[in-house]
Amino acid sequence: MKQKITQNLEKPIGPLADRMRPKKLEEMVGQEHLVGNSGILRTMLITDRVSSVIFWGPPGVGKTTLAQLIAEYTKSRFVKFSAVTATLDDIRRVVREARELHSAFKQRTILFVDEIHRFNKLQQDAFLPTVEDGTIILIGATTENPSFEIISPLLSRTKVFLLKPLEKKDLQKVLQRALTDKKRGLGEDDLKLDSEAGELIVSAANGDLRTALNILEDAAGICKNKNITRGLIEQFLQHQIIRYDKKGDEHYNTISAFIKSMRGSDPNAALYYLMRMLEGGEDPKFIARRMIVFASEDVGMADPQALPLAAATVQAVDFVGMPEARINLAHCATYLATAKKSNAAYTAGESALSDVKETLNEPIPLHILNAPTKLMKNIGYGKGYKYPHNYQKDELKGTQYLPDKLKDRKYYKPKI
Repeated sequence: MKQKITQNLEKPIGPLADRMRPKKLEEMVGQEHLVGNSGILRTMLITDRVSSVIFWGPPGVGKTTLAQLIAEYTKSRFVKFSAVTATLDDIRRVVREARELHSAFKQRTILFVDEIHRFNKLQQDAFLPTVEDGTIILIGATTENPSFEIISPLLSRTKVFLLKPLEKKDLQKVLQRALTDKKRGLGEDDLKLDSEAGELIVSAANGDLRTALNILEDAAGICKNKNITRGLIEQFLQHQIIRYDKKGDEHYNTISAFIKSMRGSDPNAALYYLMRMLEGGEDPKFIARRMIVFASEDVGMADPQALPLAAATVQAVDFVGMPEARINLAHCATYLATAKKSNAAYTAGESALSDVKETLNEPIPLHILNAPTKLMKNIGYGKGYKYPHNYQKDELKGTQYLPDKLKDRKYYKPKI
């Protein structure tokens, strides 16, 4: 009985993804630009010159792991926060404890804030004094662009490190490590992972190591004959969820890729990004509105039918609804991508707007002003105006419509 209790206590506990978290830099996969032999983060650790940093990257690429490794290598006190649940009082308490610890023992505190972009301005402000004097080494992790989500004073006091999605070989390496590691992984279970099953896990993970290990662990729990097959993995992935945040970077990145693909006359890429947005839950009306703008900005006078079609697509989306409306959106995206392009109308408008802002209220030529009163007529309003329908084109030559200061401006320069 005693032996069984000992075995149970020694059995790995916690999720596989957490158990397989690297304990030293040599176990890290990917992020060579940071932790490789010449990586800046490795250099900072070796020379013990760690400063406040923000790790920016997609989920499951090592942001939390790197924070814990920094704490381990620098022998600092490590405090972990989640910006989802932490309050301003929590921040003040940790700051107070960090000051006391530093004053008494000269020990630094590393404060790791997961999803730091969720902290409001007041909460972020609370870090400034202790980050400034070095009492706290702040490590923030975010999946959102720090330029938009982190206040400027805090950004100026931190270094931003970009973490990249893990490559196929990195995910495969860790999956194999998890299968053979008897202490932290699944090595005691003597499992086999079919090559096709491994490929499917890697594809589904999309650069996210945590997702890959979670799929592996779930499959290991129900596999028969200790063999993890492609069919088994497919059961877990009957509806793979696309990583898409309708208010975050993926939203802006994907719509940008969609627009640029249409602008570059690549209907295949345009359709791919369109369906990627729809599958991720993007509002179809948002996509349709963007195509209305594109129809005038990028197609313009090269194909005047583009705008009516885009406008009709908005109506179709509203009338038909999803999922069938994706057919209307695909129709419009294909048309816009293959249409001839001209931004002449758009650039003309922007040039005119620039002159409006620079010249403010230039006097409008009197001859094109209405004269509804006798006084206005007496001072020259409408004098000499030629009603174009009553004249031949050559008789109207030289008629001025722009203000005197701008009379020679040429905004519209057709490219077709």
